[in-house]
Amino acid sequence: MSDQNDGADQRGGQPQQPQQPPYGLPSYGQPTPPPYGQQSPPPYGQQPPYGQQPSGHLQQQPGYGQPSYGQPPQGSPSGPGGAVPLWAPLYGAGPVVAVKRFFLKYADFTGRASRSEYWWVVLANTVLYFVLGIVGFLAGLPGSTTDYDGTLEPGPGFIPFGFVFAILFFGTIVPFLSLGARRLHDIDLSGWLLLINLVPYLGGFVIFILSLLGPKPGGARFDRPRA
Repeated sequence: MSDQNDGADQRGGQPQQPQQPPYGLPSYGQPTPPPYGQQSPPPYGQQPPYGQQPSGHLQQQPGYGQPSYGQPPQGSPSGPGGAVPLWAPLYGAGPVVAVKRFFLKYADFTGRASRSEYWWVVLANTVLYFVLGIVGFLAGLPGSTTDYDGTLEPGPGFIPFGFVFAILFFGTIVPFLSLGARRLHDIDLSGWLLLINLVPYLGGFVIFILSLLGPKPGGARFDRPRA
């Protein structure tokens, strides 16, 4: 009799209570709680709150020893107000600042020069010579003569531009040598390596390749900090 009553209670009586899962395990159909200290991901199709990264999103960090985009390498010196002092290399320098530092460090063979400092000056110098060459050629066409071997001798109008070329060439020999030495220092090489330019063709090509290389931490040994 009791067995029948028990069966009736199971069929027509109060509903059975759902079975609770073991402690620490989620119920069937319920999301798994995140580990301690981590936020649970938002429902599918919804964005996380402003300023928070989605769950499972890993923020990419720069490699060890590599600077973030637009930032100087880790450990770069800075002066008052966060400005890079003149004796230190300026990474990410603009064309105006690079040319200014080029003349301010006219005969300074110590320290380092970044790629931007070096190549902006080279580019500005190339453009200047190209423009002066075109204008001087046009100014020297009137009254020009041609030698027996086909060489064009410019007219009197080229004479002022010839003086300008001479001043630029002799006036920038020393700062270009110091800039090249500082660029070699930045890749941890001695500035005396510029003497390889004395080797025709090959020397200039080697210096060109070396000037394209990125900075190396060992180059800091060439710095001469000044107040």
